Amino acid sequence: MPTFTDAYGVRIHYESWRVPDALAVVQLVHGIGEHRGRYGALIAALNAAGYSVWADDHRGHGQTGFEQHGGDLDRMGKPGPGGMGASIAAVGQFSEVIREAEGADMPLVILGHSWGSFITQHLVNRHPDRYDAVVLSATAWAQLGWTNTGDLNKRFARPGGTAMEWISRDPAVPAAFEADPYTTSRSLQQLYGWPQSLSLINRPSKRIPSELPLLLLVGSDDAVAGERGALALLRDYVRRCGLVDAQLIVYEGARHEVFNEINQEEVRADLIRWLDERFAVD
Repeated sequence: MPTFTDAYGVRIHYESWRVPDALAVVQLVHGIGEHRGRYGALIAALNAAGYSVWADDHRGHGQTGFEQHGGDLDRMGKPGPGGMGASIAAVGQFSEVIREAEGADMPLVILGHSWGSFITQHLVNRHPDRYDAVVLSATAWAQLGWTNTGDLNKRFARPGGTAMEWISRDPAVPAAFEADPYTTSRSLQQLYGWPQSLSLINRPSKRIPSELPLLLLVGSDDAVAGERGALALLRDYVRRCGLVDAQLIVYEGARHEVFNEINQEEVRADLIRWLDERFAVD
């Protein structure tokens, strides 16, 4: 499996699923406590539609975390030296790895889910000309009071449940999450601490070009923020950056992981349609 080494000497594991004559390349930025292996159906659908995909396991996560922590699964999710700043920087470094491999003319779309969506917001602020389109899943306005930092499963708990019912209405999804040795249910605050978690707070940079395409995908029953938080973010992008191609899709009844929901085929189709409208050759 290919790797690159970040500024702190941590080897970041990644994979690429490349297709001939790709319309664009999609960089997947996964959420907290998970890994790239949970996105197989999405990757397959994007490949079938003509899009190459690259995805890493962030610091402390998946194969990266397994090696980083010497095989100690109890430390899964812990970022190691450099904390949040190093985690964000490593994802940005991965963008450079992708660009070097794919070439300057290949459109690069960054797709961030949940914690990955907040990492993506930071990267787009820092490098507004690096990405050709941005997709944010299960996202929110990165300001105090706009995300739920309490018990995310409170409304969904059931006898014999997993404490992860909040991620999907499909009972197989939380069950698989709990059974996966490379996942952890510990929260961002538990893994990074409050000061590091609060460092994610930001607003869209006014340097972002107004023509950058932006798509937000959220479930109406997402315990983290849902439509309210995503709409606030969308409005701030439009207000501060003047975005002329910004869209929010809300999936009624869907929970946090829209790509693992019972209507996941609809979500994938919406994403691919949106990409095709911007990158498909006439």
